[in-house]
Amino acid sequence: MTTPRVGLSVLGPALAFALLMSNYVCSSKAQIKPEAFHWTIDGSQVDLYTLKNSNGLEATITNYGGIVVSLTVPDKNGKLGDVVLGYDTLNDYIGNTPYFGALIGRYGNRIAKGRFTVDGVEYQLAQNNDSNALHGGRRGFDKVVWQAEKLDTPDGPALKLTYTSKDGEENYPGTLRCTVIYTLTNKNCLKIEYAAETDKPTFVNLTHHSYFNLKDSGASDILGHELMIKASKFTPVDKGLIPTGELRAVAGTPFDFNKPTAIGARVENDDEQLKFGKGYDHNWVLDRQGKELELVASLYEPTSGRLMEVLTTEPGLQFYCGNFLDGTNKGKGGTVYQHRTGLCLETQHFPDSPNHPDFPTTELKPDGKYTQTTAYCFSTK
Repeated sequence: MTTPRVGLSVLGPALAFALLMSNYVCSSKAQIKPEAFHWTIDGSQVDLYTLKNSNGLEATITNYGGIVVSLTVPDKNGKLGDVVLGYDTLNDYIGNTPYFGALIGRYGNRIAKGRFTVDGVEYQLAQNNDSNALHGGRRGFDKVVWQAEKLDTPDGPALKLTYTSKDGEENYPGTLRCTVIYTLTNKNCLKIEYAAETDKPTFVNLTHHSYFNLKDSGASDILGHELMIKASKFTPVDKGLIPTGELRAVAGTPFDFNKPTAIGARVENDDEQLKFGKGYDHNWVLDRQGKELELVASLYEPTSGRLMEVLTTEPGLQFYCGNFLDGTNKGKGGTVYQHRTGLCLETQHFPDSPNHPDFPTTELKPDGKYTQTTAYCFSTK
């Protein structure tokens, strides 16, 4: 397989893909019912919102946790299929879930021992991942109700979500006002734009946690998916999955995805880093050229012909191949999610950056503004 053409989805849909758009065949995907998401939580209304672009792609999103519940795109034959893992009801998301489809904050990924220092003051976060803090704590942004507003934009239908995290929430300093806009563009991208401002110095690292399976919505594993990541280095971790501080070259290791490679080709190699993560669960240092939105990764599934390109403004990409899925999560349409039946491509800053001064900073000050844009763009081959 050759490397996907840079910027294909952003510059415009391929002609063949456009032709498919006019001849969709409906899939047998589970029908998610809006009433299963119509709840009141802590006095705030939760609902399910549907975005459908001019080409027929459809995303359903709930304002509980900003969760992308479904994302329906065609395969090479024009057959629609859901490409993200998740549940049919809000009740399942409220239960014990591995962050399916959620917005993650205040801090995506791990912080060692749940500790960091701002202006000489040490803060202790909840240690909700062994001895470390993970994904914002016990009640991170994936477990709160966001205020929602549907928008019509020149790019396509959008959902604007806002949330104010109060000073001291999960023991983070500063009142953080956050806005996230999901847009299902008419160029077949799910674009996510993040913004945040604070009234005290704090640390911020927002990301999105969809589990993708471009073949069959999680009914089978993702080991045959072919992944490309534009990165010459990654951040190795210790046994607790905390970065050591080293930026290690991927060349000659199972972490080299500069050429599209099947995820299952090397995941079981005798490699210490793979043993620590029980597979891939690491941050890649992206070879980006500037501050603008840029292609950094692609995912191709040969059976369906679906191609997903990942574009971002972020310096890092956490690739997680569903190592901890174990058959205990019964998802949409009764599908039981087994080991490695979904994968995450989380664009973000590096894990534990507050404790690594040499990493790109995640500190946000009152006179600054946090911004991030990521797009997952779909076509077929």
